Amino acid sequence: MKKSSFTFYGLALAFVFAAAAVPAAAQTGTVAKGPDASVTRDPDVEKAAMKNLEAARHYFKLRKAYYASRERAEEILVAFPDFTRTDEVLYIAGMSGLYLSEGKGKQPVPKSLPPERAEEYTPERLRASARFNLSRLVENHPDSKFRKDAEATLKLLGPEKQ
Repeated sequence: MKKSSFTFYGLALAFVFAAAAVPAAAQTGTVAKGPDASVTRDPDVEKAAMKNLEAARHYFKLRKAYYASRERAEEILVAFPDFTRTDEVLYIAGMSGLYLSEGKGKQPVPKSLPPERAEEYTPERLRASARFNLSRLVENHPDSKFRKDAEATLKLLGPEKQ
């Protein structure tokens, strides 16, 4: 009986010391601190951003409603700055702004906008916004499939006027 008790207490003591050693290892940095925050994305946030992107794509490609697609893209850029498809969002925002500045599309800028918002939709401001968004795409997303088209459009837009 003494031998089994001694074995039992010995195992319990070994277990306690092993459990106590794990937090010590975590504090010394030998245990991983978890997934890299730059790689891990919140699936709910990605899902919400993707839903907005699908709406912006629909307005941009199918309906030629460039006001709606630009608004939706700008909303995504503000609400979801770490979205995995930011390159496409920047492209839609930039091209929608350019098309609006040229009067293209089936949806004009609403006439009932408040004065401070109406200033945002002058052709000059829309072109500047398009240049800004497309430049961000080219600079920050070198491997994007939208990069070539963005670069060509930036050449057409020319340098920013001072």
